Amino acid sequence: MRALRLVVLAVGLLAACQPQVSPLARGTPQDGLAVLARMHARYSDSWYQTLTFLQRTTQRRPDGTEQVSTWYEALSGPRLRIDVGNPGDGNGALYTADSMYVVRGGRVVRTVAEGNPFLPLISGVYLQPLDVTVRQLSPYKMNLAAVYARDWEGRRTFVIGTASPADSTSPQVWVDADRLIVTRFLMPLFPSPDGRSQDVRLENNVEVGGGWLATRVRILDRGVPVQVEEYSDWRTGVALPVSFFQAERWTQDPHWYRAPGG
Repeated sequence: MRALRLVVLAVGLLAACQPQVSPLARGTPQDGLAVLARMHARYSDSWYQTLTFLQRTTQRRPDGTEQVSTWYEALSGPRLRIDVGNPGDGNGALYTADSMYVVRGGRVVRTVAEGNPFLPLISGVYLQPLDVTVRQLSPYKMNLAAVYARDWEGRRTFVIGTASPADSTSPQVWVDADRLIVTRFLMPLFPSPDGRSQDVRLENNVEVGGGWLATRVRILDRGVPVQVEEYSDWRTGVALPVSFFQAERWTQDPHWYRAPGG
């Protein structure tokens, strides 16, 4: 009996000496690719193919003043069309994962070989093969081999791009572990002397069309909001022709937006 007690005591001491695993770390995917795979598997059969919405955009100028404008946005898979101001004026931009086309008066005036870094992760990951998403993310130098789990704003969250909670400079994306949607990005969005990252918060998420939509997006630079986007009148499953998302055919098709009473 004495020997049994000694064995039990020894086992207890051994267990006490083992590193304690945080509940947040249990079930953490082995890497960022595994998180992306979970995202795709969860919604590949249900995520909406098209989305339209109004966006109230508040931009902070360098002098501290603010400019407010209305954007009319349409998303079709990996393509995002933004009409700035009255859609009839033909001004806006078309984004893909790797390019941007600037349109003025219905004509393409500039093409930039830099796309929208968010498209692969707020839409593409659910609708396209995983290897396509990985290829689209490669220009942003995100370490997809690194991931850790943490609590953020009361929700279990997977952080892709770093293995350290102390790391706030590496490009990274934060994914809600339960809903498997992106709720935060940290990455450089515009040039700065120190190459610092901006902090993008995807907030007020609502279920729509078999997926989710963040109805408020805040872009912070050094903790100060430089752009705030507030969405309204969102609709999924809108029938939009392929040509509506071709910059060179900007004015060919009727616009999806109709003013109240129009």
